[in-house]
Amino acid sequence: MDSYNIIKKPLRTEKSVADGEATNSYHFEVDLRANKIQIKKAVEKFFNVKVQDVRTIVRKGKARRVRFKLGRTKDWKKAVITLKEGSTIDFGY
Repeated sequence: MDSYNIIKKPLRTEKSVADGEATNSYHFEVDLRANKIQIKKAVEKFFNVKVQDVRTIVRKGKARRVRFKLGRTKDWKKAVITLKEGSTIDFGY
């Protein structure tokens, strides 16, 4: 899998911001097929940091209804990246 397709976007929620300040970790939405080793290499390559730990979770899609049809949103994978001491990622916002 190509490194450019592994990381989709950073997740900036209240929980992720607080987690980043407390434990130097960052949350990303990643490709469902990516494993922890691929995610670690992609983050180290793009942001030029040292990764200490990678935790992943697959979030199941929710049931949604549009008028009379039932549907479902897509499943997606979330990765929580903990960086080594002294490393930070600046997203610019």
